[in-house]
Amino acid sequence: MGLDSLEYSLFRYERSGRKLAFRAGTLEEARAWQVKLRRKLRELLGGFPRRVPLEPEVSESVELDGYTRETVLFQSREGLTVFSYFLVPKEFKAPGPAVVCLPGHGQGVDAIVGMAEEPYQANFALQCVREGFAALAIEQLGFGHRRDERARKEGPGRTSCQPAAGAALLLGETMIGWRVWDAMRGVDYLLTRPEVDPRRIGMMGISGGGTTTFFTAALDRRVKAAVVSGYFNTFRDSILSISHCMDNYIPGILKYAEMYDIAGLIAPRALFVESGTKDSIFPVEATEFAFQRARRIWELFGAEDMLEMEVFEGEHQFWGKGAFRFLKRVL
Repeated sequence: MGLDSLEYSLFRYERSGRKLAFRAGTLEEARAWQVKLRRKLRELLGGFPRRVPLEPEVSESVELDGYTRETVLFQSREGLTVFSYFLVPKEFKAPGPAVVCLPGHGQGVDAIVGMAEEPYQANFALQCVREGFAALAIEQLGFGHRRDERARKEGPGRTSCQPAAGAALLLGETMIGWRVWDAMRGVDYLLTRPEVDPRRIGMMGISGGGTTTFFTAALDRRVKAAVVSGYFNTFRDSILSISHCMDNYIPGILKYAEMYDIAGLIAPRALFVESGTKDSIFPVEATEFAFQRARRIWELFGAEDMLEMEVFEGEHQFWGKGAFRFLKRVL
């Protein structure tokens, strides 16, 4: 009878066509395909503004157990400031590898640098430092230090993600696009730091931070390695089929590509995917399916060793066991 909304969504999905799905048979065709899909993806995200001066400001520098933490503000675009922490191990051999770290929904960046408790995020930026990497931990728009006044009054963990994502859509843009640009500007900032080797920049994120990591790595080839935790899946089995925050949606994306096609924009650079067996919003079975589809692209590039996945016994959470070994190998 056609009364089920999800059945209709899946019906439309199967007929969406995906005009820029990966179909290349040669390396030359694959590279040409990447150019076309990368251009279309930028367009669907809402495009990016011109670069403005970063005007970085270090508002605080603190010596801690084994590392230094700086609070850094920089300009992303006209009218928008990014809040971040730059962490460097005490015994860091400069210039060395650095990782842009992006938190998921919740308390924000403080929960990945040891300043707030949020178990699923596991202080992974601090883990990066303990593993020998410099880390730029960026507060994503709508979380923590970058919430609106209403969310601040409601207390810790409350976000303004939903209204901000809605505003982006009303303007013909997307929250993913806004956050990707912030992350790209974070890479710009790392390139100003003498501690950082520009050839050894990675990116890592959990959940909504995994989203930003995934799309930034697809679009910005300066990112040499990406760790995507609790996000990589199929649009069909997660974003289309399960209720999500509005910041996950890209109007029109299914006319052109599935998530595993977009992953192919990272090839032949390094991508590590991790997924919990009990993740209820990014089902592991779909992650495994998408990973196998993406693998064909790395194989065509002759770069199979630059793509790895770890499935762990757990829920929607950062794991990191294989991820840090991977980063040490590829950065």
